[in-house]
Amino acid sequence: MELQLPVSPGELTRAEQKILDFINTNTDAFLFLPIGQLAQQLELSDATLSRFARHVGCRDFKALKSLVMEQASGPAAKLAGTLSQEEPFTPAAWLERQRLYLQKTAEQLDSAAFDQAAEALITARRVFLHGKNASAALAQMLYFRLRRLGLPVTLLPTGGSELLEGLVQAGREDLVVLFSFSKLSREGRILLEQSRRAGYRTLAFVGRTCLAEGERADIQLFAYRGGEREYHSMAAPTALLDALVVEVTGRLGTRGARKLKELHELKTQYFSDP
Repeated sequence: MELQLPVSPGELTRAEQKILDFINTNTDAFLFLPIGQLAQQLELSDATLSRFARHVGCRDFKALKSLVMEQASGPAAKLAGTLSQEEPFTPAAWLERQRLYLQKTAEQLDSAAFDQAAEALITARRVFLHGKNASAALAQMLYFRLRRLGLPVTLLPTGGSELLEGLVQAGREDLVVLFSFSKLSREGRILLEQSRRAGYRTLAFVGRTCLAEGERADIQLFAYRGGEREYHSMAAPTALLDALVVEVTGRLGTRGARKLKELHELKTQYFSDP
């Protein structure tokens, strides 16, 4: 869910943004956690949670829960129980958790932003991709998919001066895609700041629903990867990325199909078995 409040995310402190992000992405767990356990999980104080409740117009923490309950939907008890960390690990339970991560991602999906992302990839003069650490695999996969469709795509170096040497090529009518699931990295901040100077647009795959204005890209797609202290799965981001590629492929129509056919013919000509 995305909790509707009388204050904007920009008016919240970092600690309060952390609380709001937890409510948005872990609504079911929030509804059943006492204030003390929630404070411990978020590494905040009970007083900080109480101040947040009052800041957003609620009398106390209990009233905040009532507000969340009014806006929430779905079988909260079932989801909260399934997401419990107390049960022993099994592959089946892990896969079930991925299904729930996909469900959360689908619930948070902004259809308008998804449409904008697909159109931006198709209409951009050039597409620059950046990912580091685990996200580098997503950037590489998107590079592979878009290149097969004939789109002008470039994979940026992960960091250092090499990143700047690649980024300086981006300008107006270009699109820079980045992956920023936890805190915004130094490189991510550079990509966003440079966009204001160079004029290119930005598309970010994010793992938080509540971001400060300076950390927001022009287009954002949210994917849920698990709680703050959990192993961060790439199942939902990968599925969302694949969905975007399928949408782009459909919008390209014969243009995309023609490139795939040309690629197939080249492979047949040069790499088929005699």
